[in-house]
Amino acid sequence: MKRRDFIQQTAAASTLIGLGGLGLQSFATPPKKITILHTNDVHSHIDAFGPEDGRNANKGGVARRASLIEAIRKENPNTLLMDAGDIFQGTPYFNYYGGELEFKLMSMLKYDVATIGNHDFDNGIDGLYAQLPHADFDFISANYDFKNTIMDTHVKPYKTFTKEGIKIGVFGLGIQLDGLVGKDMYKETVYMDPIETAQEMTRVLKEAERCDLIICLSHIGYYYKNSPEKVSDLNLAKATKDIDLIIGGHTHTFLPKPTVVKNIEGKNTLVNQVGCYGINLGKIDFYFDADKNKAAEGTSIIV
Repeated sequence: MKRRDFIQQTAAASTLIGLGGLGLQSFATPPKKITILHTNDVHSHIDAFGPEDGRNANKGGVARRASLIEAIRKENPNTLLMDAGDIFQGTPYFNYYGGELEFKLMSMLKYDVATIGNHDFDNGIDGLYAQLPHADFDFISANYDFKNTIMDTHVKPYKTFTKEGIKIGVFGLGIQLDGLVGKDMYKETVYMDPIETAQEMTRVLKEAERCDLIICLSHIGYYYKNSPEKVSDLNLAKATKDIDLIIGGHTHTFLPKPTVVKNIEGKNTLVNQVGCYGINLGKIDFYFDADKNKAAEGTSIIV
């Protein structure tokens, strides 16, 4: 991407987006700022692309991502780092180490939470389970029922965090595995409807957990042009309420900034996805006033 184009896109992405009861007016007092960083579909890309790798030349790499994340955390300690699945499969690192390296590096980068993509079953559910000791972060998925599998009790439907008095609830959603993954790979994992699950999760996080910010970590795909009725992040946003941000994966969709979707109540929901292979790092900043009304701005940073 040309430098001029990147600057223009970053400027466009820095517009404050009203969420909930907060408009675009200036804050009367300095707001509380929560930063959400995210990746998706990294697919075992540990190294940066080389100078001869076409449009991805000299991009990506875990070491560069680590430097970016460290700098952002220094700027704002109230930062969370998430991954939307398909951590595995794509380079010889996975073929040789089976996911151990990916989880160890994510732990070193201090990921807070991740959801599970279809390719994370590529060594079978037993292979995924075998690598869990190397992950110092939690996996969440609300619509995969693992109770009759080895993953039972190792995956939670959601997780909450509190940063500077702001409570953040994050729940996970996975794609239908049947047709994408062999039954012998995911075994007795039961898939549940993502929209119905999201409606239940938002109720729990809003009413029972009393969260101020609700995030869906999704691996169901951004949108399907040839099957617009298929469950996707855009359709999920339209059919639900109380989700502030959907962090997506699966479709390898490169968005320069989050898409703003009107939810079932006519309020803004942000949907973001940063392509694949660790080329970009998503960054969404949420601002809260004294009454916990919120606004947001977001961009995609080229690594």
